[in-house]
Amino acid sequence: MFEIADRLLAAVDAGKRLAVATAISIEGSAPRTVGTSMAFDGEAVIGSIAGGCVEGAVVETCELVLADGIPRTVEYGVSDETAFSVGLTCGGRLRIHVQPLDDALIDALRAGTAVEVCRDFTEKPPVIRRMIIFGAMEFSAVLAAAATAIGYWVTVCDPRALFATVERFPGVELVVQWPTGWLEREISTGSITDDTAICVLSHDARFDAELVALALSSPAGYVGAMGSRNTHDRRVASLAERGVNDLTRLHSPIGLDLGASTPAETAISILAEVLAVRSGSGAAPLRSTTGTIHQDRVRA
Repeated sequence: MFEIADRLLAAVDAGKRLAVATAISIEGSAPRTVGTSMAFDGEAVIGSIAGGCVEGAVVETCELVLADGIPRTVEYGVSDETAFSVGLTCGGRLRIHVQPLDDALIDALRAGTAVEVCRDFTEKPPVIRRMIIFGAMEFSAVLAAAATAIGYWVTVCDPRALFATVERFPGVELVVQWPTGWLEREISTGSITDDTAICVLSHDARFDAELVALALSSPAGYVGAMGSRNTHDRRVASLAERGVNDLTRLHSPIGLDLGASTPAETAISILAEVLAVRSGSGAAPLRSTTGTIHQDRVRA
């Protein structure tokens, strides 16, 4: 439910009554993961529980729950003819719990505490992931927007107030300070964790190597730095002068090789690499892999 919590609460505040459907069990292939929710207010659908599969049938169950207030658990699977008739052709088995969005659920969503969907399933609030971007430029603006869209708390740091503006970076935390001093303070306060991604896009020679060295000394789960091959070589040499020789955690040049060139394309390549590192994925094309697509991965 947390994935759509803001929309659920907005609907509640607008006086809507909602039935919420949550995937509490998935076996085999399925387009979404356990904990995914969608809601129905009698007129409109919020969210998506199965990428289009079975959702029409789920809406029918939501209508019943809205009518009598009684929670229901429904199941669709490979041996269920209904599953094929409603669109579940990917070979998986889904158990979906549908319930009214009552006061207890609303309070949990507002407080960001665990949500007890049913007796056998409790959804924990999502991990707060942070992305710190150094350098206020077009590449940074698109990356900040994309990272925000997938749930990152984004901070953009640049010492130039002229470039680090709310107009260019709406909805993110802006820091107008010297990057190395600010990052050093963040590290000392414990604000950087393994759920933090640090992206150095500025490649400013005045602080580049020092900033990357600081980032690598932190527990950040991802450290990437933008620049050409020549910039990378100079960066590596400067890091070596500072005694930093283990660069296994450094993603430089930053991003996956997607043939990107524009700021928007480059942001996609960077964010794709951040996600791959976070999930422990090899970033291989799905057509070359085997097994279920949504696997439980151990972060590298």
